[in-house]
Amino acid sequence: MRRLPWRGRDSRDARAVLAGTAAAAVAEVEVALTVPPDRTAAAFFDVDNTMMMGASIFHFAKGLAARKFFRTSDLTSFAWHQVKFRVGGKESREGMHAARESALAFVAGKPVDEIVRLGEEIYDELMAERIWSGSYALAKTHLDAGQRVWLVTATPVELASIIAHRLGLTGALGTVSEVRDGVYTGRLVGEVLHGPAKAAAVRALAVREGLDLARCTAYSDSVNDLPMLTAVGHAVVVNPDPSLRSEARQRGWQIRDFRTGRKAARVGIPSVLGAGAIAGVVAGAVAIRRRRPASG
Repeated sequence: MRRLPWRGRDSRDARAVLAGTAAAAVAEVEVALTVPPDRTAAAFFDVDNTMMMGASIFHFAKGLAARKFFRTSDLTSFAWHQVKFRVGGKESREGMHAARESALAFVAGKPVDEIVRLGEEIYDELMAERIWSGSYALAKTHLDAGQRVWLVTATPVELASIIAHRLGLTGALGTVSEVRDGVYTGRLVGEVLHGPAKAAAVRALAVREGLDLARCTAYSDSVNDLPMLTAVGHAVVVNPDPSLRSEARQRGWQIRDFRTGRKAARVGIPSVLGAGAIAGVVAGAVAIRRRRPASG
């Protein structure tokens, strides 16, 4: 069961640190390697538009809508919030709070097993074909060098873990929701793993695993991830937004853009079918306003 420690502290920085610490605490740390392991170097990949085309949460929400889990109009509302987020470059504190509250109300009381099962189905149906083959190849390069590779994302850790397992990666750092007796309470541990919280998660994992951050590499498409990119010794921007492209040029970071030519490859579909025993809820951060009322 995941509980909320030091709930009385309500500052944004405190919630970011708590979110990062919680994400590191539940992250998997072992992966089968075919070469001698390099224990002090690792790679960290953002998910949305870095490892996968589009927003993983939106694809998941689309799959839930197809299963009549909520109204299509709710999906449209969520898509609009995603557009505003991408165009604006960052979310306001109020916007993040509203999205968090609506999402948590949506999943409160839901059993984790049901949502995880749906997450696996929806990944195979809607997400696998949206993996950027170039980004996947970069991740494989690190694995082939004996390094561990984690996804780091605002996506709920359970959905992020499904993606990581399907791709044969080490694991994922994602948004952590509180669970009691296999059911979601409707609260987050800290906040959404976003911006500074991602950097906090990477640092906490580095302490836990003895990583030398100066030897680690981070990949992202978004200027929101500057805290994570600057926390490691090597930063690579992938499919960057204009602000991050500008930052990368100023800092001399490598830029990789896979948006021309072949878009994606269908990778890692059911090869790790047993990876579904993931304790948590995939919909923990789906910003959907309300569940469809029950009808006979």
